[in-house]
Amino acid sequence: MTQSALALVLLSALAHASWNLLLKRSRNQEVFVWGMLAADSLLLLPLGAALWWRNPIGGAGWWLVLATVVLHIFYFVLLGRGYARGDLSLVYPIARGMGPMLAPILAVALLGETISPPAAAGIGLIVAGIFLISWWGRFRRLFRRPLALLRDPGVVYAVLTGLTIAAYALVDKVGVSHVQPLLYMYLLSLGCAAGLAPYVLAAHGRRAIWQELRPNLARVVLAGLLTFTAYGLVLTALSISQVSYVAPAREVGIVVGVLLGMLVLKEPFGAGRLLGSGLIVAGLALIALAP
Repeated sequence: MTQSALALVLLSALAHASWNLLLKRSRNQEVFVWGMLAADSLLLLPLGAALWWRNPIGGAGWWLVLATVVLHIFYFVLLGRGYARGDLSLVYPIARGMGPMLAPILAVALLGETISPPAAAGIGLIVAGIFLISWWGRFRRLFRRPLALLRDPGVVYAVLTGLTIAAYALVDKVGVSHVQPLLYMYLLSLGCAAGLAPYVLAAHGRRAIWQELRPNLARVVLAGLLTFTAYGLVLTALSISQVSYVAPAREVGIVVGVLLGMLVLKEPFGAGRLLGSGLIVAGLALIALAP
């Protein structure tokens, strides 16, 4: 993994953890997320128009933009339903752990990428670290009743979310070879804001949307800009590095999130989070050193 790609991933992780902190503090997460995307679409319209003017998009590029918009809409809806039907500590690690686990496999099979042994070990450490942070203290119950997980509707939605993450990672790797990365990100935000609007309106109603967005407008705008920055940096990294490396490496944001939770939200920082964070950092180091 190149130093430039690594720097982009690390900056993205900081931005990603920061907007997730703002999302965590919101009252209605689905409305907040939609507000972030809508804010990006409106505030960054001049940037999007300028990038579109300077970087015209061909037919293949439009199809890839459409594909990633559809996949991201599914991602937001599936993740929201997973959280509504299952515990955060169960849904989150499955959803986030499956993405970096499946993306390299699919990249090798479909895109012809190659993964060096150190990078493969690093990917394994990152996935292990994600599950360790979230499931520390629960492993005995999981080993005792592993099939019970498959009957949990929250787990089903989490698995579908993880598959969606792996799928859009591959689409975006190809997409940024046809569309300028920041323009790709703007069209992604615009498409998701438009696509999610009917769902958010039907699920929550205008009153709930107004009650969430009006007092939190500054936070929504800030979170939207951080979201755009975070994934824009990832897309730029994808344009210069393998998705096999970028997709797992960006999960270092979990470590940043753990630190922000401890310092800002005063959450406990136990042995499981310490050990899991160490595994993620070690995995990132192996990927960074991989050719």
